[in-house]
Amino acid sequence: MNSQQEFVLRTVEERDVRFIRLWFTDIQGYLKSVMMSPSELEGAFEEGAGFDGSSVEGFARLSEADTILLPDPSTFQLMPFDREQSEIRAARMFCDISMPDGQPSLSDPRQVLRRQVESAAADGFSCVVSPEIEFYLLSKHPAADGITPVPTDNGGYFDQAGHNEVPNFRREAMVALEAMGIATEFSHHETAPGQQEIDLRHADVLTMADNIMTFRYVIKQVALDNGVRASFMPKPFQDYAGSAMHSHMSLFEGERNAFHDPDDEFSLSVTAKQFIAGILRHASEITAVTNQWVNSYKRIMFGNEAPTAATWGVSNRSALVRVPTYRLNKEESRRVEVRSVDSGCNPYLSYAVLLGAGLKGIREGYELEDPAEDNISLLTRRERRAMGYIDLPRSLDHALRKFESSELMAEILGEHVYEYFLRAKWKEWHSYQEQITSWELESLLDY
Repeated sequence: MNSQQEFVLRTVEERDVRFIRLWFTDIQGYLKSVMMSPSELEGAFEEGAGFDGSSVEGFARLSEADTILLPDPSTFQLMPFDREQSEIRAARMFCDISMPDGQPSLSDPRQVLRRQVESAAADGFSCVVSPEIEFYLLSKHPAADGITPVPTDNGGYFDQAGHNEVPNFRREAMVALEAMGIATEFSHHETAPGQQEIDLRHADVLTMADNIMTFRYVIKQVALDNGVRASFMPKPFQDYAGSAMHSHMSLFEGERNAFHDPDDEFSLSVTAKQFIAGILRHASEITAVTNQWVNSYKRIMFGNEAPTAATWGVSNRSALVRVPTYRLNKEESRRVEVRSVDSGCNPYLSYAVLLGAGLKGIREGYELEDPAEDNISLLTRRERRAMGYIDLPRSLDHALRKFESSELMAEILGEHVYEYFLRAKWKEWHSYQEQITSWELESLLDY
């Protein structure tokens, strides 16, 4: 037993923790949980905890149902919502998933990302990520039709929360996140009524994916405690902006930021430019993962400042990859911001494909074109084509066609995740297609 496991066991006893929540994520990014008694924890560290993998969609066939959860002691945190009720105090740990023979499960999104982390390490790199996570706060009292979401306020960008239905929400959320070891940097009201943003401080990419899953859980719990609800749906309102998860990424070689070059006009190293070029060249293949829902494409097509083409720019918020110009000469701040990712993605798979594409660009020496200086979202399709810009997929159907012809995506995700993801998403698209919408009825029923 290692020192981290011993620390967890000691803390559980000293803090009188009554329940251990073992967390893992399915292929589509839904958080799953198994509750364990503390008396079983030492055995779980030594042998894992068995569960029926066939009950989790995409994890295992019925004949391969026996699956094992391996708690990661480095992710141990006390749950902040049980502080006033010591008799039900709980903690959580993220788990890796393995098969009975000890091999990592081919269905585990966390293992998919870990493979890319190890691939980067083989090249001497570690990946650091900092996301800006947008979401909506919605009233629990729906509109007259019982379906239409209602925002909790009528605020706009950077507005104070004095007249909000939940004026202290972001403060309470940040306290809860910090209690779970998730460092935050900024929070503010976003552009649309009810829309919020909280930015997380940078961390290594695997830790950050864990943090994002925890973030969603915490935000939803704080919302419920305040009598409202939180939604990470990419675009819940026709007339308001969608919710993005702009992700700032950089590679480090030891303590040195591999993206920084003080002699370059934008302080970007050759490595950084090749990384950007990798993401841009494979952007169409990546999009089905970073924007995995039918609704995601309502944001890409109609969202404010959402990227519509595979471009990069310096301080250009309409580009897919933006190079921030804050503190250009500060080495540790040199990074690239990927703006296509939405708040409804599976962070493990999304960061795996972004990192994998960027590494491919570095290994194969991709050339980076000149930066875009136009507001790309205002250009027509013909204008974008004339300027050499390649449009991002405009629907899940289009994205899946690009995804299923991509050898790189199959390589990064592994055959099992790749094939299941395709099946699940084609099913979603076909289910969406066969609907008869209210717009169609209103427009055509009297024809």
